[in-house]
Amino acid sequence: MKPARGFTLIEVLVALAIVTIGMAAVLEALTSSARATLYLRHKTFAEWVALNQIEHVRLLGTFPHTGTSTGHVRFARRQWRWRQKVSDTSVPGVVRIVVRTRPLKGRDHHEWYASVTGYMGRAVGPPNPLSPQWIAGPIAGTAAAGPGSPPAGAPGSALGQPDALP
Repeated sequence: MKPARGFTLIEVLVALAIVTIGMAAVLEALTSSARATLYLRHKTFAEWVALNQIEHVRLLGTFPHTGTSTGHVRFARRQWRWRQKVSDTSVPGVVRIVVRTRPLKGRDHHEWYASVTGYMGRAVGPPNPLSPQWIAGPIAGTAAAGPGSPPAGAPGSALGQPDALP
């Protein structure tokens, strides 16, 4: 008579424990990946909210006053809180606008998700009293042009005629 072949109960339990540990590791990796994806999605939306706020200030048509202001906006089916700080720069007539955003409610609604800096100015530089010199100087290896001569390469100049040799 042949002995019975098969797995013992201990071998089955060890195999089942190994499979369970492996599946738990895979499930944890998937959960972590989904959590990171959601966080990065929220960070992206927060940055868009901050950029939109800076553009909103620019498009208002009025120059912003220095100081801090806050507000909230609905974007991507979620409420977002923003804080805007307007401060002077070393350039007169130019201000720095820093906008920070985060979710209005939720588990991590105290952490700023994005910070965007923009600049806005009404400074206009003084006009340059010097007029530009549009006449090109002599090119190396060619004769210098006189005050009434056309610039080098222009029609009628030595370089502008195809059969003239320099």
